[in-house]
Amino acid sequence: MMVDTQVRPSDVTKFPIIAAMLDVPREAFVPAAAQPVAYMDAPVPFADGREMPDARVFAKILDALDIDATDQVLIVGGGLGYSTAVLARMADSVVMVEDDAQRVADAEAALAAQGVMNAAVIDAPLAEGAQKAGPFDVILIEGGVEDIPEALTDQLGEGGRMAAIFAEGTLGAVRVGHRIDGRLSWRYAFNAGAPVLTGFGRIKSFVL
Repeated sequence: MMVDTQVRPSDVTKFPIIAAMLDVPREAFVPAAAQPVAYMDAPVPFADGREMPDARVFAKILDALDIDATDQVLIVGGGLGYSTAVLARMADSVVMVEDDAQRVADAEAALAAQGVMNAAVIDAPLAEGAQKAGPFDVILIEGGVEDIPEALTDQLGEGGRMAAIFAEGTLGAVRVGHRIDGRLSWRYAFNAGAPVLTGFGRIKSFVL
C-alpha cells in the first residue's frame, strides 16, 4: 500500500527502488511507539527531535541519486537503519553514521534481524562522516542542513553524488551535488523539509 499510494504516484518507477522498498519492513526500523504509523504519509519522529523521512521523500531522493549496484554509499544520520537496509539491497555496500550509542546499537540489531550483511554502523559525530571508509560514490544526509562541512564533502569521490535537504526559511529543498573535475556542483531536485542535524547548522557570526 505504501509503495502503491506514496511512491509510484510520485513518478518513482525504477525497479531497484520499488523492489527494495517492497522488501524492507519499515516498521522494523522505527521506535516501538511509532510502529502503528510507520507506513503513514508523514515523517516518523524520534524522541530527540530527529525524524525519518516519509516514504515519498525518501524514494524521490533515491531516484535523484541514481544508485548503481556497484556504489559504495555513506548515510549520515540514518536513524534506526531503514535507509541503510533499503540501500543495502541496491548498492554494493553501505556505511551508516549515527551519533547516539543506543541508536547505533538498535540499528545494528534491526539490520542483523533483517539479514543485512553488506552494511556497517559507526558511532561518530554526524558531520565527520566516515573518512577511513571513503571515498564514497554516494553520500545521503538524512536530515536538514544549512551548511555541509568540507570534512564530509571531501569524502565524496570523483563522479559521486550527494543528497541533502537544505533548510530554506519555512520550506526546504532537496539538492543533489555531483563531483565533477574535483568540484561539487549542486542542482535542485524537489521541495522537502526536515529538522537540521547537529553539526550542519549555519555558523552565526557577530556583527559589530
